[in-house]
Amino acid sequence: MLNTKYLKNDVNASVVVFLVALPLCLGIALASGAPLFAGIIAGIVGGIVVGFVSKSNLGVSGPAAGLAVVVLNAITELQVYEIFLLAVVISGIFQILFSIIGAGKLAYFLPTSVIKGMLTAIGILIILKQIPHAIGFDKDFEGDESFFQNDGQNTFSELINAYLNFTTGPLLIGIISLIILLAWESNFLKKTFLSKIPGALIAVIVSIFCNFLFKNTNLEIAQEHLVSLPILDNISSIGSLLSFPKWEAITNPNVWKIGLIIAIIGSIETLLSVEATDKIDPEKNFTPTNRELLAQGIGNMTSGLIGGIPITQVIVRSTANVFSGGKTKISAILHGVILLLSVLTIAKYLNMIPLSALAVILIMVGYKLAKPALFKQMYKEGQDQFVPFVVTVIGIVLTDLLMGIGIGLAVGLMYVLYTNFRSSISTAHNGDHRMIKFNKDVFFYNKAKLVEILAEIKDGETVFIDASKASFIDHDIYLTLKDFKDSAQKRNITTEYKSITRKKLNYRKSNAIVSETLTGQ
Repeated sequence: MLNTKYLKNDVNASVVVFLVALPLCLGIALASGAPLFAGIIAGIVGGIVVGFVSKSNLGVSGPAAGLAVVVLNAITELQVYEIFLLAVVISGIFQILFSIIGAGKLAYFLPTSVIKGMLTAIGILIILKQIPHAIGFDKDFEGDESFFQNDGQNTFSELINAYLNFTTGPLLIGIISLIILLAWESNFLKKTFLSKIPGALIAVIVSIFCNFLFKNTNLEIAQEHLVSLPILDNISSIGSLLSFPKWEAITNPNVWKIGLIIAIIGSIETLLSVEATDKIDPEKNFTPTNRELLAQGIGNMTSGLIGGIPITQVIVRSTANVFSGGKTKISAILHGVILLLSVLTIAKYLNMIPLSALAVILIMVGYKLAKPALFKQMYKEGQDQFVPFVVTVIGIVLTDLLMGIGIGLAVGLMYVLYTNFRSSISTAHNGDHRMIKFNKDVFFYNKAKLVEILAEIKDGETVFIDASKASFIDHDIYLTLKDFKDSAQKRNITTEYKSITRKKLNYRKSNAIVSETLTGQ
C-alpha cells in the first residue's frame, strides 16, 4: 500500500522530477538512434511500473545516458528496431534472473568514498553539460554524461563553443530562471504561500511566457532550443507511436547477446544509483537491491513490449527527487503519470518550454550534489578517504560513469591493501626480547613486511609471536614462520607462539607438518 502521509511533498517533488526527466527522455532517445517517443515510453514505464514494484522510496527510473551508445550500436547491428525491442525484453528477463541469484548484493561492496565521489562528479558533470543548454547552445544531446561526445567535441571544448555561439533569448531566459530558483531557495519566501509551489514550476511557466513575449523580436527562440515532443491528433492515435517486438528473431544469438549486455550495464548503473540515492536520503532508508533488480527487469520487459528503450534507476532524476523534498515512492510514480498525461493532452504547450529553463533546474540539482564544502569534509576524513574520492570525481568527469567508478574502486582497493599492509603486523622490542603481533588477518601480501621484521632479529634473542587478534593466517605467512623457526634453532633464538591454531591456518592434511611444527600439536 502506498504511503500518502507525505502526499504534498511527493506531489511537489514529482513535478520537479517530471521537468527534469522530460528533456532527458527525449535527448537520450535521440542519442540512442531510437524514435523520440521511445524515450517517453521508457520514462513513463520507469515511473509507473518500476515505481510500483520497487521498494526504493526515492529512486527514479527511466532511460539512462550510460546505455545510449550501447543502444545505438545495437539498433545499428540488428538493423530493425522491432528486433532490438526483443533484446530489451530479454534484458529484463536476465535482470529478473540476477535478482533471483542475489546479484544485488554487489552494491554493498562500493566504498563510501567512491559513492560520494560519484555523486559529486555527477553534480559537476550536470553543471558543465547543462551550461551550454542554459545559454542556447544545444548541439550535444540532453543527458550526455561522457567526456568525449558523439559530435567530436568534449565537455570542455563544448563550453568554449557555447561561449562563442550563445543565443541571447535562451541566455536571458536562463538568467531569469536562475533568479527565480535562487529566490525560492532563499529564506525570503519560506513563510509565504509561494513556497508551497515548486520553484522549478514557476521558472518553467515564466520561461513559456518569455518565449511568447520574444516572438517576432530579435530574442525569438528557435525550435531547436525548445522541447520537442511528438504531438498526437487525438488520444486514440497513440497506438501509431507504439512498436512491438519481432518475436521471430528469438533464435538470433545476437539478440540474446545484446540483451545480456544491456542487462549487465543497466544493472550496474541501477545498483550504483541505489547506493548513491540511499546515501543522500535524509531519512536514511535502505533499498533492497535484489528487489530493485526485479523491478528493473519487469520495467525493461514492459518497456520493450510497447516500444520503449531500456531503463535503469537514474542518479540525476533520483537526486532531483531527494532535493525537491520527495518522501515516498509516490513521487516517482506520479512523475510517470504526469509524463503520460502531459504527452496525451498538452504536448503542444510543453513544446513551448525553452531548454535553457530546464537546464538551469538541472544546474541547481548539480550544485547541491557538488557543494565545495563536501571536498573540505572529505579532506578532514583522512587521506584514505579523500584520495579515492577525488580520483573518482576526476575519473568520471574525464571519462564516463562506469570507467570513472572503476578507477575510483581501483584506487580505493590500493589504499585498503596499503593500510592493511602497514597495520597488520607490528613489532616491539626490549633488550633481547622482541614481540611480533598480528593485529588482524594476514595474507600473502603481508609476507614482505614479516620477512623484513624477522631479518632484524639478532642471534640469541627471544621472540614472541602473538596471533590472538588474527582469525586467518595465509599459507605463505605460515611457511615464512616455519622457515624462521628452523633457522632460529641454529642461531640460538628462542621462539614462542600464541594463538596459532589449525583453524586459523585453514588446516589441511597437506600442511599438517607446518601446523604441528608451529603449534606443537
